[in-house]
Amino acid sequence: MFSKYVLIPDSFKGTMSSAEICEIMSEVIKERVPGAEVRAVPVADGGEGSVDAFLRALGGEKVTKRVKGPFGEEMDAFYGLINDRAATGGDRVVGDRAADGGGKTAVVEMAACAGLPLVEGRPDPTRTTTFGVGQLMLDAARRGVKKIIVGLGGSATNDGGCGAAAAAGVRFYDSDGRVFVPVGGTLSKIERIDVSGFDTALRGVEIITMCDIDNPLYGPEGAAAIFGPQKGADARMIEQLDAGLRNLDAAIERCLQKKFAKMPGAGAAGGMGAGMAAFFGSELRMGIEVVLDTVRFDELIAGADLILTGEGKIDGQSLRGKVVIGVARRAKGSGVPVAAIVGDIGDGAEGAYQEGVAGIFSINRRAEDFSVAKRRSKEDLRFTVENLVRFCGGAGVYAPKSS
Repeated sequence: MFSKYVLIPDSFKGTMSSAEICEIMSEVIKERVPGAEVRAVPVADGGEGSVDAFLRALGGEKVTKRVKGPFGEEMDAFYGLINDRAATGGDRVVGDRAADGGGKTAVVEMAACAGLPLVEGRPDPTRTTTFGVGQLMLDAARRGVKKIIVGLGGSATNDGGCGAAAAAGVRFYDSDGRVFVPVGGTLSKIERIDVSGFDTALRGVEIITMCDIDNPLYGPEGAAAIFGPQKGADARMIEQLDAGLRNLDAAIERCLQKKFAKMPGAGAAGGMGAGMAAFFGSELRMGIEVVLDTVRFDELIAGADLILTGEGKIDGQSLRGKVVIGVARRAKGSGVPVAAIVGDIGDGAEGAYQEGVAGIFSINRRAEDFSVAKRRSKEDLRFTVENLVRFCGGAGVYAPKSS
């Protein structure tokens, strides 16, 4: 009978969050395997909910800070402080709470102060700023954290990270020598960049950026062309934004002797990927890799009998490094089987077996449209996990399910 389970699923977009999936999986296992040890790690992709996911997995505290919102207005935002010395135990990895950041890692999701929901009804990527993101990072650094993880998902911005950089002390000058804070619509005015005022609190802090896309900074596959429309940009605005990003790249190369335009992920979050690399010296990494490192995955799965992961749909695109494949690759060679519980199974999914997935199980029990099936997603997930746990444990070893 299996006795230790590690749960590390992604969300099923439009139906269940990763935390909800972990909760259902954990409930089923505990009902069917009395005394089982369950370690649950909700996965965050860098967007809205990332801070909460890390805090659920590792423990810690949420810090509230007054910063500038997407249009420069004052608002309350937040970031998470998680303990680097967290020890695995119980249903999650538990860390100590502390009032300061000493020995901790900060998790910042840019959606907290520069996210699309904050501009609902008035989207305009020519005016929005990431200034508040930089304020959150600076506040964490001043608390003494040694590492900051920044999630780029769900942004309403297209300023190339200039707002965040300005909050950290980087100065941008126009052709008349005036200092200004660039936004998407004024990137073309950048003539000179001065990083000499970069805040000392951030120097020496390791900054990791969670970025799961590989788009370049500008061009037909760049930030403005691909992601501008969902932020409210029309065709004319996209041209303006793209031209601004090109000018930003030229200014970075001219003033900082760096060039990031074609770096995979440079175009993430309206060019924030390039900005994080250029101004903060940040490494851009796949979100699942950051999660696995942060929760000390290799230690977490020691002695485990089964790893349960999953995502809404698995197909050939998943092989580029989504959650299921990231977990399987890291677990490969450990001897612990990885089972993927998913919504849909698409073309190319069989490639997951070469990456270390032992089995793929769809929760879809009927041939129904998603609009109908999603209403039963939690019930179907429970049924699928129960079947899998029964199979792994054999007949006659489980306690009867409580009514």
